[in-house]
Amino acid sequence: MSEELPWPFAGRVAGLVAGSYPLGGSYHIEHLRSELPPIAARANALVAESTGLDLPGSPEVIVVGRRDWAERNIAAFSLLMEPAEQRIAHRLGAVGADELGPTVARRLVAGETGALLGVLSRRVLGQYELVLPTGDDGDSVAFVGENILQLERNHQFRPAEFRLWLSLHELAHRAQFVGVPWMRVYFQDLVQEMIAVATPEPGRLRRVIGEIRERRRHGPIVDERGLFGLLASPKQSETLDRIQALMSLLEGHGHVVMDRIGRNVLTSQGRMSSILKARRADPKLATFFRLTGIEMKMRQYERGEQFVLSVEKRAGWSSLAAAWDGPECLPTLAEIEDAEAWLKRVA
Repeated sequence: MSEELPWPFAGRVAGLVAGSYPLGGSYHIEHLRSELPPIAARANALVAESTGLDLPGSPEVIVVGRRDWAERNIAAFSLLMEPAEQRIAHRLGAVGADELGPTVARRLVAGETGALLGVLSRRVLGQYELVLPTGDDGDSVAFVGENILQLERNHQFRPAEFRLWLSLHELAHRAQFVGVPWMRVYFQDLVQEMIAVATPEPGRLRRVIGEIRERRRHGPIVDERGLFGLLASPKQSETLDRIQALMSLLEGHGHVVMDRIGRNVLTSQGRMSSILKARRADPKLATFFRLTGIEMKMRQYERGEQFVLSVEKRAGWSSLAAAWDGPECLPTLAEIEDAEAWLKRVA
């Protein structure tokens, strides 16, 4: 019995779902490749000045296609999931599962992963990649060229301004993971902790059925965390809350830095920001976002931004630096909703 998910199959599914943009193979992509590195270097300097974080050098800038982006993330997923796959396979073997059941299950999981990444590859614009478990310590930002060109043309953005604005967001994330020495290890430990408890839980079906009945009495069965939030074990839910709190802080901080610098150096920042916020709230994809848990990601922008602005209003922009003092100083999920409580605890 194979102990690995068929990740190449996931890549093929992702490629089919991702599709392509007509200008993806044109000279516009090569122009983007030559233009983005100096733009990213400028964004890096602006972010360092705004955040006060030490940002040595500049990251490698990569322009990829939709399928390339999906496959890079599938490669990272395969490394992340390897320990969990082995434990699950061992559990299936221990209970005498036949060959067909586990094989079909693995193919379904790989196919669903590929489909999800294929959908996301049509929307994602950039990704800071130091946090991906790619097996090296590369410091790089990947931009999905097709999507950038498509948005620029659909909304008549000024390319120079839009590309700098996007770079500010990704370089703000670089500031968090390079300028805060402990952040990368802490983030990856959280992800590994989530995966470490991925072994099938005895009695899970009975527990989930009970939780569904209870949720029906008080609200929607599937919340913003998606189906994973419904199926997660109590240990996974606890870790998921810590991940959500961290990502809310990082996304909110990155978004505020991006917009704050943008207002000072870009004439079209306001229009670009409003269009991208409307894009995240696309009603045609609302059900998909909720089921897959992407709704939680979108809430992270909103809640994190509100937290950062609330901290600044009460204690000044510099007070946010207390969050970078150590993992114990990070806001909890409850404190993301109550900035004053966080300030009282870390003051």
